[in-house]
Amino acid sequence: MPENARGSGSNDARLGGEDVAGGASQRVDRDHGRGFDMTIWWEDRSLPMKILLGIGFGILGIGLLALLGWAVMALWNWLMPDIFGLKRLDYWKAWGLLVLCLILFKSWGSGSNNRRSDRKRRRHLRSYMKEDQPLAEEEQAGASGA
Repeated sequence: MPENARGSGSNDARLGGEDVAGGASQRVDRDHGRGFDMTIWWEDRSLPMKILLGIGFGILGIGLLALLGWAVMALWNWLMPDIFGLKRLDYWKAWGLLVLCLILFKSWGSGSNNRRSDRKRRRHLRSYMKEDQPLAEEEQAGASGA
């Protein structure tokens, strides 16, 4: 990769870097042009910044959970009394309904790492295909030679 494409102190301003003693260019050089690396980003943060990020994400998560309970309550109270003549729900009963649905309809199968188990299964199947490939080539050679 050409040197000017990797970034220098003057080109880092467009990347959001700083032009201070090559600090931003080191960040680009460490990454070797592979894109965003979360571990490098996290290591560059100070401890107070990490604590603030944790608190911020915690508050955001609690807010989203509260919003989820409100959304279930609003949808129930909008649809169910008019369609089926059912009673209206308050906030905590909507949360109870949400938990009940999670218990009844959640997939309790192979665990929470389905993507990892799918990768493992595909790798296993590919190994069988690789073992089977030389046999198929021998059969084709034998059939064309006869």
